[in-house]
Amino acid sequence: MQWEAVIEFPKMKVAVATRESRIVAISYLPLAVASKDPENELAERAARQIERYREDPDAKFDLPLLVEGTEFQRRVWDAMCAIPRGRTLTYGELARKLEGDGFDVPRAVGQACGDNKLPIVIPCHRVVAASGIGGFAHSTGGFKIEAKRWLLMHEAGADAFELRP
Repeated sequence: MQWEAVIEFPKMKVAVATRESRIVAISYLPLAVASKDPENELAERAARQIERYREDPDAKFDLPLLVEGTEFQRRVWDAMCAIPRGRTLTYGELARKLEGDGFDVPRAVGQACGDNKLPIVIPCHRVVAASGIGGFAHSTGGFKIEAKRWLLMHEAGADAFELRP
């Protein structure tokens, strides 16, 4: 992926990709990755809004997004956007809200969370496991879990996760 901006964050870097006047991807990268000034006007706009969120979890996003996914994924992502800042739902709770389509819906919800190409703006970090923080971006350890923990703490919705390894 060609990143048009890479932004400093606690626990991670946040990268932005654009295409045809839309944000097509936001990704979490390790801290060792070099920061990158925005390469175009849209990347600049996205970087400023993401930085504003870094400082204030109530900051709103107003970005043109390219949201590509299956109908089910889009339903999951819409449901994630309805989770208020500072709150979380488990994969199972979100699955019950969506009412299954004849398959393992909690697992499918987890897959849709991991497949989200626009995290932070589509807040997949607000979906957790019943027994803990759960995975993040198809990872179950490393800097991505630390990033999820930071995002949840930043939004003041994860006191239960503060002391977990």
